[in-house]
Amino acid sequence: MAELRLHYRVLGQPHRDNRGHVDNAVLILHGTGGAGTQFLGPGFAGVLFVPGGLLDASKYFIILPDDIGHGKSSKPSDGMHAHFPQYDYDDMVLGEYLVVTQGLGLDHLRLIMGTSMGCMHSWVWGETYPGFADALMPLACMPVPVAGRNRMTREMAIDAIISDPSWMGGEYKTQPRQGLKTAADMLIIMGSSPLQMQKNYPTRDAADAYLKKTWASDLETLDANDFLYQFNSSRNYDPSKDLEKIAVPVMAINSADDFINPPELGIVPKEIQRVPKGKFVILPITDATRGHGTHTLPAIWSQYLAELLAESEPAASTSN
Repeated sequence: MAELRLHYRVLGQPHRDNRGHVDNAVLILHGTGGAGTQFLGPGFAGVLFVPGGLLDASKYFIILPDDIGHGKSSKPSDGMHAHFPQYDYDDMVLGEYLVVTQGLGLDHLRLIMGTSMGCMHSWVWGETYPGFADALMPLACMPVPVAGRNRMTREMAIDAIISDPSWMGGEYKTQPRQGLKTAADMLIIMGSSPLQMQKNYPTRDAADAYLKKTWASDLETLDANDFLYQFNSSRNYDPSKDLEKIAVPVMAINSADDFINPPELGIVPKEIQRVPKGKFVILPITDATRGHGTHTLPAIWSQYLAELLAESEPAASTSN
């Protein structure tokens, strides 16, 4: 590649301690197919970044990157199509690290928080750059390889696209709509919760109307190559072998109605015991939870963020 473009947004201003080090930087990592903008809505920013919020933007320096293959960062649809390098999570975390260190000149983070794919990146950060952040908050993932039903649903979506004759090996002139429609169906299943779906669409007509609206939106915005790369980037993710390396406080949170990370697997409660300062919370199903998407609703889990920030508070130092 001639260049790799890494896009990011920042809120607030960096604050330096008496040694000149920034001590209020927070890195927040988005999910598969997302971008940093997903954290700017009222349900997230309107809870955390507002005056008096736990991550008040007048006190914290908040960094919202677009990962490789996402948002305004370099991605296949920019022109390379299926010739774009086959990046993985290690590459994406390296990109985030370069944004933080070379792009912004930081050598430390107060907190790394990630949702879904960003959740998995949080685990990779903790092992690849031990101690770089004071605390980690992985939301909606597991610290083990993507396998079982999770891998199967991803592979179904990938296969639907590459099996569509219109895909043409990634050199399509128009989007392979049938393959993308099936992929969009998988997204609906993976990201939703039965309780909310039944509550919000209690009739056949309401359910059908939701599907038609969602299909139209997804087919207008999704790019097949971008989607394939995004889903396949999790192929070799596996932080399970080095969890003991993570010495900083960790607050891992999943929701009981998460289709992708169902609690009956019992994986995170077992693995978190290997993290010296690790804690795990499973949020019970309520009228407020939204399945996998609960990760972007801090009104539900902000008390655990408050606990993590208090536990990981650095020793007081004189500031400039």
